[in-house]
Parts: sequence; C-alpha cells; structure tokens
Amino acid sequence: MRSLGIDYGDSRVGIAISDELNITAQGLETIHHKGNDKTVLKRLEELTKSYQISTFVIGMPINMDGTEGERVKVTKMFIHKLKCKFNNIKIETVDERLTTVQAHKTMNFLNVNNREKRNIVDTISAVYILEIYMNKSSKL
Repeated sequence: MRSLGIDYGDSRVGIAISDELNITAQGLETIHHKGNDKTVLKRLEELTKSYQISTFVIGMPINMDGTEGERVKVTKMFIHKLKCKFNNIKIETVDERLTTVQAHKTMNFLNVNNREKRNIVDTISAVYILEIYMNKSSKL
C-alpha cells in the first residue's frame, strides 16, 4: 500500500506518491482546481483506485512562529472533506513549514525556467511533505 503526499493550496494541489514499501517519494502531478475541491476529490478518488493508497499525508501550513492562521483553517476544512469521502484511508498531517522554500531551492539548483516553476512547485513541495512523514514513520 502506498502513501499520497498532498500540498493543498487555494488554486493548486501538489501530489506526490510513495513506492509500495513507503521508502521513496516521487512527484506525481499538480491538480489545478481554482478553488473547487470537488475537482481535487474526484482526482484523488481516481488516484486511490489506481495506486491502492492507504494513507493521505497533508501538509499543515503552520506559521513560522508556530501559530495557526487562516490557511490552517482552510486545510482542516479540506481534511474534513477527505475524511467524509475516504473514510477507509488514514489521514496524517505534517508541519509543512519551509517546504515551498526547499522546492524553490531545488528548482533553482536544477535551473528550471520561471514559467515551469509555477506548475511544479506544489508537486515538489508534496514530495517534501511525504518525505517528512516517511522519515518520521521510519523512526517509530
């Protein structure tokens, strides 16, 4: 069974997937949803069927000072929708602070052109979110 990393945003959702042993993570896609969670939920349903997903790992956008802002509330509402639709899939959250910064550093290192960055930054962030979870889980 695989885990799916999710970087949830207002208009884009980055998706990453683990291998079957939950050892490595790779970027899968970015879902462009323009604020329509039904689009995201439909695509996640397709992915869960295709890849036998056992766990969703969602990045929690906690502020740098450790407080919860408006983005956390929005993300929690999305998690509630996930729980309602996918009640047989475990849902985990991880602190996603600085994952977008890491994603931009990675793209700069790889000389990704600026037009392409916007389309893949969320997917790369989702990879980092999933890696945080897998590293934490392997230490338990």
